[in-house]
Amino acid sequence: MTAAPDLVKVPHRGLLSLATMLAVVMQVLDTTIANVALPSMQGNLGAAQDTINWVLTSYIVASAIVMPLTGWMADTIGRNRLFLISVAGFTLASCLCGMAGSLSEMVAYRVLQGVFGASLAPLSQAVLLDINPRERHGQAMALWGAGIMVAPVLGPTLGGWLTDSFDWRWVFYINVPVGLIAFFGIAFAMPASPRHRRSFDFVGFAFLGLFVGALQLMLDRGEQLDWFSSPEIVIEAALAVAALWCFVIHSATSEHPFIHPQIFRDRNYVAASIFGFSVSVVLLATTALLPPILQRIMGFPTVTTGLVLAPRGIGTMIAMLLVGRLMRVVDPRLLIVIGLGLTAWALKDMTGFSTDMDSWPVIYTGVLMGFGLGLVFVPMSTVGFATLPPELRTESAALFSLVRNIGSSIGISLVSVMLTRNIQVNHAELGERLTAFSPGVNATAHALGMNAGSSQFAAVLDQIATLQATMIAYVDDFKLMMWVTLAALPLVLLLRKPKAAPQGPVVPEAD
Repeated sequence: MTAAPDLVKVPHRGLLSLATMLAVVMQVLDTTIANVALPSMQGNLGAAQDTINWVLTSYIVASAIVMPLTGWMADTIGRNRLFLISVAGFTLASCLCGMAGSLSEMVAYRVLQGVFGASLAPLSQAVLLDINPRERHGQAMALWGAGIMVAPVLGPTLGGWLTDSFDWRWVFYINVPVGLIAFFGIAFAMPASPRHRRSFDFVGFAFLGLFVGALQLMLDRGEQLDWFSSPEIVIEAALAVAALWCFVIHSATSEHPFIHPQIFRDRNYVAASIFGFSVSVVLLATTALLPPILQRIMGFPTVTTGLVLAPRGIGTMIAMLLVGRLMRVVDPRLLIVIGLGLTAWALKDMTGFSTDMDSWPVIYTGVLMGFGLGLVFVPMSTVGFATLPPELRTESAALFSLVRNIGSSIGISLVSVMLTRNIQVNHAELGERLTAFSPGVNATAHALGMNAGSSQFAAVLDQIATLQATMIAYVDDFKLMMWVTLAALPLVLLLRKPKAAPQGPVVPEAD
């Protein structure tokens, strides 16, 4: 591997930045936009309740397995060629998804979407770092982070609006014009990149792919199959653990491992990756929790839910606009501490949510959390890549994105498990206290004009208990996310403020 220049000069940097961001927003949106369209797809495709989720699972697993290949493919065929192939393939697969007539076709086309979309986020990050001078890396990562963090928040809202206003197929067709603009923008503005002959560690990739695939399947299907009471989940967990162990041993003993070992020797990058994992746990977990609260507990329709959650994205955008400039005068580590503090503060206030609140607590905590996560994400990404050699950016960006995606999946699974368990526990505890002789029960029955001992009132009381138990369970999840956020604070001590770009090429790899 030869040394890469620290700055790639392009004549149309603004156009290339826009095109790369359109590509990554398109891909990140597809991780959440299809969720709200599943019920419509299920009826139209004739799928069962337990099989329609493969529309989501197939995309996530395919993307996770292929993503680590980004660095090797970029070196082998050239980064600009890989980018164009990925955008074109993703756009075509999106069109095919919209045309799918059966569940098997949809799953196959979603796999194609995942395969072609896997490289878009790491490629866009590497390109933005390469075409901007080091003093503008903060602003470049602010632009990239805006797409990465705002797109998942807007995905369910956009998906719901498209499904309600048009048809579920437009959830996929919307990618076609965006993909075409991104393709022609990249083709016009991105210069050809050199290709490097590089050995391929098939064994290492196989172990890593098996680990990622088995882990994602376990996390995505665990709740549906009641976790470790299912033989499938036990097998997937065992495969994930065994594959990870084999990958670590093989990488430590191989002459040319699949992932370049110099990446793991960079303390800033490793610490930033752990930060990225933690931030993704909180970001996607809370994103998954809020819509059900607004729709099932507060009774908001899909469009209103989107409007209430939109200020969270606004908070993130404001932070992104500010932090790129603040990093020139403020230590990035201080910004990370402030951002984590604001995020923890927002989560603490979210533990005060109740069934009789209005939308204001959701709005202001959303703005506060979005602002806090925005302050964390940009310095984290900038510092993490500041001390890496430029020629390792694509490979390290792919690994960085993979770690974030795994964090998101673990976060969603964790809060889902806690939510289900706590609803049952809370309901049982409330049920013990709500009897015909409990204070307030007779008053409630009288207010409703019902007999406290009737089966009809018992059913009403059960609904009230279920509602309260559910809200308490959501509050418990927010408290857990608050502790996860605070636990990430000591990682700031591992980060070093970058002083200068690394000099010299990485150690060449033999073919």
